[in-house]
Amino acid sequence: MEDSSSQSFFRKHWEDYKEFWSERFSILDNYSPFVQRDKPLPPWSSSDVEEFIDFNPVHGPALKTAREAVNFGLRGTVIGAVSTAGVAWKYSRSLHGAGLSLLAGGVFGWTFGHEIANHWYQLYRVDTMGAQVKFMEWWRNKNEGHF
Repeated sequence: MEDSSSQSFFRKHWEDYKEFWSERFSILDNYSPFVQRDKPLPPWSSSDVEEFIDFNPVHGPALKTAREAVNFGLRGTVIGAVSTAGVAWKYSRSLHGAGLSLLAGGVFGWTFGHEIANHWYQLYRVDTMGAQVKFMEWWRNKNEGHF
């Protein structure tokens, strides 16, 4: 182990707050068995997801709801990007300003669209991350021949 005086500022900070940060980024622990593999999982299609939704009566509906909520985010991205870029172009006639507004409006639109979906579908009542992890486990088991 290194002497604490020879460690960098960031290393000491990380060591001091490792538990704090690992608790905040626990999402990484949930997905690491599927991401950190020697052989990556094959891609899946919408029909595979529908098969899982039919297969798992507990997590299937939550996954279906989460997939439907993505459409709100996509619509929000388009509306936010186009409207913000349009306003920027109208008042500035600057191509780079409109381009940056397109990017910023897309991010804001995605955020607001996701928030609307959160309330519309009441995503706060379901465990969407748990459903996604269960889908990944199911997909891994299906492709490794465990079914």
